[in-house]
Amino acid sequence: MGSMFRSEEVALVQLFLPTAAAYTCVSRLGELGLVEFRDLNASVSAFQRRFVVDVRRCEELEKTFTFLQEEVRRAGLVLPPPEGRLPAPPPRDLLRIQEETERLAQELRDVRGNQQALRAQLHQLQLHAAVLGQGHGPQLAAAHTDGTSERMPLLQAPGGPHQDLRVNFVAGAVEPHKAPALERLLWRACRGFLIASFRELEQPLEHPVTGEPAMWMTFLISYWGEQIGQKIRKITDCFHCHVFPFLEQEEARRGALRQLQQQSQELQEVLGETERFLSQVLGRVLQLLPPGQVQVHKMKAVYLALNQCSVSTTHKCLIAEAWCSVRDLPALQEALRDSSTEEGVSAVAHRIPCRDMPPTLIRTNRFTASFQGIVDAYGVGRYQEVNPAPYTIITFPFLFAVMFGDVGHGLLMFLFALAMVLAENRPAVKATQNEIWQTFFRGRYLLLLMGLFSIYTGFIYNECFSRATSIFPSGWSVAAMANQSGWSDAFLAQHAMLTLDPNVTGVFLGPYPFGIDPVWSLAANHLSFLNSFKMKMSVILGVVHMAFGVVLGIFNHVHFGQRHRLLLETLPELTFLLGLFGYLVFLVIYKWLCVSAASAASAPSILIHFINMFLFSHSPTNRPLYPRQEVVQATLVVLALAMVPILLLGTPLHLLRRHRPHLRRRPAGRQEEDKAGLLDLPDASVNGWSSDEEKAGGLDDEEEAELVPSEVLMHQAIHTIEFCLGCVSNTASYLRLWALSLAHAQLSEVLWAMVMSIGLGLGREVGVAAVVLVPIFAAFAVMTVAILLVMEGLSAFLHALRLHWVEFQNKFYSGTGYKLSPFTFAATDD
Repeated sequence: MGSMFRSEEVALVQLFLPTAAAYTCVSRLGELGLVEFRDLNASVSAFQRRFVVDVRRCEELEKTFTFLQEEVRRAGLVLPPPEGRLPAPPPRDLLRIQEETERLAQELRDVRGNQQALRAQLHQLQLHAAVLGQGHGPQLAAAHTDGTSERMPLLQAPGGPHQDLRVNFVAGAVEPHKAPALERLLWRACRGFLIASFRELEQPLEHPVTGEPAMWMTFLISYWGEQIGQKIRKITDCFHCHVFPFLEQEEARRGALRQLQQQSQELQEVLGETERFLSQVLGRVLQLLPPGQVQVHKMKAVYLALNQCSVSTTHKCLIAEAWCSVRDLPALQEALRDSSTEEGVSAVAHRIPCRDMPPTLIRTNRFTASFQGIVDAYGVGRYQEVNPAPYTIITFPFLFAVMFGDVGHGLLMFLFALAMVLAENRPAVKATQNEIWQTFFRGRYLLLLMGLFSIYTGFIYNECFSRATSIFPSGWSVAAMANQSGWSDAFLAQHAMLTLDPNVTGVFLGPYPFGIDPVWSLAANHLSFLNSFKMKMSVILGVVHMAFGVVLGIFNHVHFGQRHRLLLETLPELTFLLGLFGYLVFLVIYKWLCVSAASAASAPSILIHFINMFLFSHSPTNRPLYPRQEVVQATLVVLALAMVPILLLGTPLHLLRRHRPHLRRRPAGRQEEDKAGLLDLPDASVNGWSSDEEKAGGLDDEEEAELVPSEVLMHQAIHTIEFCLGCVSNTASYLRLWALSLAHAQLSEVLWAMVMSIGLGLGREVGVAAVVLVPIFAAFAVMTVAILLVMEGLSAFLHALRLHWVEFQNKFYSGTGYKLSPFTFAATDD
C-alpha cells in the first residue's frame, strides 16, 4: 500500500563516518532531511561530549547575533531574508565568522556608547540653557529678603546674627510628576526659609536614551544660610534633579546662555556625524546578520548531531545510528559517497536489525497535511498500521456537512477557503503572524471540502439560508386534491390547515428528483418529518461508519501476521455490531421500501420491535414487518451474545496455547539462540541492502516470550467491555448528527424570521425599502457569519472530530507510535 494508507517502511541504519568527512556528511544529510539520528551517548553528560567546545562557540555567536538583531530593531530597520539556500560553512570558517561578528559588535557598542554619551551631554546643555532662559529672576527673591515681614521684629539689634547672610540660588530641572512632591518637601524641610519658583518648559526635549519627547520642569530656589543650602542639595539629589550653576548678574547669565547654545550646535554636528557612522555600521550588520544567522544555526545543528555519534576504537571514524525510510536508502548512500570522496575515504552505511519499534513516517502535501494533522492530534499511528487520514478526507467533511447542511452557508465557507487556496503562494499571506489566521490558512483545504460538502447536503435538505428552493417541479399537486375533494369557499374559510392525501389519484406524482421536496417547507408537520428523516439517517451513517472502522482492522491483522485475530476478534465484532445495530438499519430501510402511503397509518413501530428483540417478546398491537420476524430477531440476539465469550476468551486462550511450548524450550537455550540469531543475520553493506522487514508484527515473538496470562486476560476483558458497551453508546453518539443539523436549521430559520423577514415587510416603496434594507441586511450578514458560520461551524467541527476520534478510530487505530523527526535544515532556511 502507498505511504498515505500505511506508514512507510523505516530501517535502522548504521553510519561509519570518517573523522575528516563527518562534518561534511552530516551537513549534507541535514540539507536532504533523510535520517533521524539516535543518541548513542545518552549516558554522557552534555558537557563531556566531543564537540561541546564548538557548540559553545556557536552559542556565543548566537548571543552576539541576538545583540546585533536588537540593535537593528532599535534603529527601526528590518532584516532582509537571506538570499537562496546557504549551506553550512566548513569548520575552518567558524573562527573567521566569529572574528568578524565580534569586531562588528564591538564597533557597534563603541559607536552606540559614544552616541549615548553625546546625547546625554547635549541633553544636559539643553536643560541648562532652558533653566537660564526660563526667566526666573532673582529680583523677587531679593525683594522678599530685603523687605519687611510680619514675623520679623521691627527693630533689629546692631550686629545681629543675620547681618553677614547673603541670598544664594539653586537652579535645575526635574521631571513634572516629581515637582509637587519636591516643592512640598523643600518647604517642610527648610521651614519656609526659601523661595521656590517652578515653570514648565514650552517645548519638550528629546530623551537621551529612548529618543522620545519628554517634558521637564525648571526650578529656581533662593535661600540664605549654609545649612539650608545643604538640605536643598540633598533633597534635589534624592529626587534625581539636574542642578546647574545660576549666576546672579543678568549679563553673565546671557553670556553663559550664548556659550551653551554654541556648544549645543557643535555637539549636534558631532552627533550627526556619529549617527551617520552608526548607519554605516548598521548597514554592514544588515549584510552580515541574515546569512550569518542561518550558517551558524546550521553549524550548531551539525555539531549537536555529531555529539550523538560514538567514536570508534581507532578514533578514525565516528559511528552513528539513524532511522531512515527504505525508499530513501539509495539517496542516503549517494549523499554519503558524494560528501566523503574529497577526503579520500568514503563513508559506509548498512542496515542493522533492531527490536525497538521504528518511528512512523507518512509523507503529506498541501492538501493532505490538514487531514493528517487531525489524525495525529489523536495520536501518532503505530508503525505501519492503517492510516485513517485517506478516509478522513471524505468522511470528516461529509459528517460535518450533515450537521451544517445549508447551500448558502456552505457557499460562503467554500468561497472563503477558495480565496485562501488561490492566494497561498503570496509571500504576504504566508508571512502573516496572526495565530487565528494561520490556523485557518493551514486548514484551507479542509475548509474547502467542508464548504463543498455542505453545499451538497444543503441541496439534499433543500435549504439555502433556511429557505427552500424549487429547482425541480414539486411531486405534490394541490390542484388535484382540490378538484377531487370538492373544496368550496366555505370549506376553505373554515379550515386554515389543509391536508394532502397521497392516496388520492394525482396528488402525489412521485418523489422529488434530488433532495427534499420544497412543499415540505410549507407543511405544518415539516419539523416532525425532518426529525424522523434525520434521526434515521444518523443511525444509518453511524453504523456504516463504525462497521467500516472494524473492517479496516482486518488490514492491520493481516499485515502484522496476526491472522488468528480475524476469527477471534474481527468476526465476532462484526457479528455483534451488524447482528444488533445492522439489523436496526435493515428495519429502517425495509420499512422505507415496503410500507406504502396506503398502509402508512397502520405501519408498525421500529423502536418497539427493537425493544422487543432484546426482551424476546412481542406486542399484539405492533404487527411484524415480515414473516417469522420474531425468530430472526431471537436468533440474532443469541448469536450476538454468543460472540461475547469468543471475543473475551478467544485471543487469550490462543496466545497461551501457542506460548506454552515456546516457554518450555526458551529458557534452556535463550542466550545461544540470541547469539545464533545475530550471527545468522545477512551482511548488509552499502552496495546491497538487507531485505529484513522491521515491522511491528515482527516483534511478536519477543513479546510472546514475556507473555503474562493475567495481563492478557485483563487487556482482552477491557477491550471486550469497551467494544460491546461502545456499540450502544457510539450508535447513540451518532445522533448528534441529527441534533446539530436540527439546531443549525432552526437557528438559520429564526435569524431569517427575526431579521430579514421583518426588514422585507417594513417598506413597500423602492426608496423606503432600499434605506431600510441596508442596515438590516448588514445586521443579517454579521449575525450569519458570527453565529451560523463561526460558532455553529466550530461546534459542528468539534462534534465531527469526536465522531472520528472516539467512534471510528478506536475500532482499529491505536495511535501509540511516534513520528520520524528527520535531521533537516528546512526550518532554518524558512
